[in-house]
Amino acid sequence: MAMHNWMECKIRYEKVMDNGFNKKVTEPYLVDALSFTEAEARIIEEMTHYITGEFTVVNITPAKYSELFPSDEESEDRWFKCKLIYITLDKKSGAERRQAVNVLVQASDVDTAKKNLDKGMQGTMASYQVESVSETKIMDVYPYTDQSSSNQSNAEA
Repeated sequence: MAMHNWMECKIRYEKVMDNGFNKKVTEPYLVDALSFTEAEARIIEEMTHYITGEFTVVNITPAKYSELFPSDEESEDRWFKCKLIYITLDKKSGAERRQAVNVLVQASDVDTAKKNLDKGMQGTMASYQVESVSETKIMDVYPYTDQSSSNQSNAEA
């Protein structure tokens, strides 16, 4: 399984609100990209399908998610950041080691996020505790797809 390199890209554009008025909004999206340049290109490519009119990429920041658990359920369209603490035993000293990691879980609410997290973590050998579950403002996630494998050789150069 390939390691993902997540970048949070913030897009600013005029959105037509439910009341029919336009409002400038800034929305975060997550893309899988090897560089800021690739992240910008990918988010522009994805957004041109959804946004009519102009939009700007206003910010790109690396996002530290060790894993992502998307959902197939239509109603589960929000993303939750779950902070996990992996607990391992140091074989030499016998001391307990704790390592914090963040995972992103798609769900409809906090309870469903916890359920989807447990489902996603099934089969994991490591012991873990869920330290926190909080809703993010992430609108959508764009994992890397291999359809642009011609670009891959350029990225490795």
